[in-house]
Amino acid sequence: MTQGKNKYLELFLTFFRIGLFTIGGGYAILPMLKKEFVDEKKIMTEDELLDFYAISQSTPGIISTNVSTFIGYKEAGFPGVIFSSLGMVTPSLIIIIIIAAFFDNFAEIVYVQKAFMGIRIVILALILNAVLKMGKKSIKNLMGYIILIASFLAVTWAGITPILVLFLSGFIGFIMGAYREKAGEK
Repeated sequence: MTQGKNKYLELFLTFFRIGLFTIGGGYAILPMLKKEFVDEKKIMTEDELLDFYAISQSTPGIISTNVSTFIGYKEAGFPGVIFSSLGMVTPSLIIIIIIAAFFDNFAEIVYVQKAFMGIRIVILALILNAVLKMGKKSIKNLMGYIILIASFLAVTWAGITPILVLFLSGFIGFIMGAYREKAGEK
């Protein structure tokens, strides 16, 4: 990232671009964030990005805006929060205003409905790609796979709220870490 006032403009424009091309919400943003901030700008590690993303999921609000807020703060303090958050939400605001103005004219067009169906499929592919890449780095042992499967089953089939599953998984990870640390001291 650049220094001074240009840093704020760069944050705004980077998140504006991400916000403009991120269709599908918080999960679809992950590959773009990784490419931009981990691979290209190298201002954070993949683990830091995963931490920001996990915290963003468990805090109130839109995941993509929460992530942009955390990255903006990391890069430029409180002004970075403002510029990165504004950059993230401005494209959506513009698009929503345009769609609202013309929605009745477009909602029933078959080609528009088919386009959105295609977009949903691409979003699913992006999410699966991000999950597979991040999963390889995040899951380090058998217990990690057990937590993954149990969390997936708890959310999808048992209907347990993801927030509770996040807290329980974090608690289990904390207990496991404390146990390993204690076992290592013996």
